[in-house]
Amino acid sequence: MVVEIVSPSGRVYSGDAARVKAPGVEGSFEVLKNHAPMIAAIEVGSIVVTDPSGKAITFATSGGFVEVQNNMVSVVAETIELATDIDVERAKAAEQRASDALANADPKAREEMAAALNRARNRVRVAMGSVGTQR
Repeated sequence: MVVEIVSPSGRVYSGDAARVKAPGVEGSFEVLKNHAPMIAAIEVGSIVVTDPSGKAITFATSGGFVEVQNNMVSVVAETIELATDIDVERAKAAEQRASDALANADPKAREEMAAALNRARNRVRVAMGSVGTQR
């Protein structure tokens, strides 16, 4: 099957895949060849595309949508980055800033700050999972 991943900044990935795992808002799911057509919302988490040779390519996303139709998986993400492109130290610093902002946020801003912290923590988790892998 073919996978196409796009975000507002452009095409992030396009290629053949054996499977795609995504963080659905109602639970993670996996798409294999000949999957039934569907559209699903995705949340903060990791998307893993396994190419036909078995190599896993991991991305950090902040959410979006996945459409599956005729062995074509289209991901439209709010933000998405390849795990190996995430600078772990910068991601940890962003996580700390988000944590500090949440601790000092007024009650009206807490939900927004908690969401920012969740996105920052996801980037660290995904980046740490790619440590030691080739770029």
